[in-house]
Amino acid sequence: MSPHSTERAGRTAGVSYSVAAYLLWGVLPLYFLVLAPTGPWEVVAWRVLLSFVFCVLLLTVTHSWKAFIAIATQPKLLGWTALAGLLIYVNWQVFLIGTLTGHVVETSLGYFINPITTVLLGVFVLKERIRALQWTAIGIAAVAVIVIVVVYGAFPWIALSLTASFGVYGLIKKQIGPAVDAVSGLTLESFWLIPIAVVQLIVVASTTGITMGSNGVWHAVLLAFAGVVTAVPLLLFAAGTRRVNLTVIGMIQFITPVMQFIIGVLFLGEPMPPERWIGFIIVWVAIVVFVVDLFLAARRGRRTAQAELV
Repeated sequence: MSPHSTERAGRTAGVSYSVAAYLLWGVLPLYFLVLAPTGPWEVVAWRVLLSFVFCVLLLTVTHSWKAFIAIATQPKLLGWTALAGLLIYVNWQVFLIGTLTGHVVETSLGYFINPITTVLLGVFVLKERIRALQWTAIGIAAVAVIVIVVVYGAFPWIALSLTASFGVYGLIKKQIGPAVDAVSGLTLESFWLIPIAVVQLIVVASTTGITMGSNGVWHAVLLAFAGVVTAVPLLLFAAGTRRVNLTVIGMIQFITPVMQFIIGVLFLGEPMPPERWIGFIIVWVAIVVFVVDLFLAARRGRRTAQAELV
């Protein structure tokens, strides 16, 4: 196989991995709703503990303990993974609270504006320069949030918490770079959260009661898969981003919020009064501007590359 064919096969595989990850994230609300009557605090606790167990099994099966130990002996990397763990915990907890309290549409809003949040973090934290169309998309998205707050009359704390936590989480993963592989990183992130998960289970047990094992075998099996459901999309995402450029990822990532929005409106019947539609339409305008900018940047990149070959 020629180098060109190998590179093309790698890109195809990367797109497939990325699409699979975002499709799985898109249907997660339905999975967590099936876990009723398990509440968001218990679900996240099991999600943390079982993700850790699943990652330990992966490290064992893939014989990756040597790489994991090399990472675990570097204090700086341990600090980054601890911070990443706290951020992904906030993201998981807010997402579960939103999903299980009838706010799936608002969770989709958070992931709609997440790419724009990522651009802002690049500007203010990494001192990156951005293009005029990107500034335009940021401005339109800001107007959308103001409209939702003022016209709809509700502060979208779920959406903004999701986009902020996942945006900074992505920034930290970028800072860590290739020094921490996907499985080792998720193992450490889950490890740091074990005390929080244990405390949550103790509190749940002393208040509403633990649901694991008390609602039939089928419910217990579904809840036991929380770790797999958490880890697999993250691993697919990591595999995809290593094979395709960020422009392609930027296009693909809108699969998740579109699916969540459809689930919230069509399947769960969440309210969408005119005021809320206005806010979402403005967000979608911002996304169109953002995607157009990605297309134009990719086209300019290809032209530059071709000119250099001539």
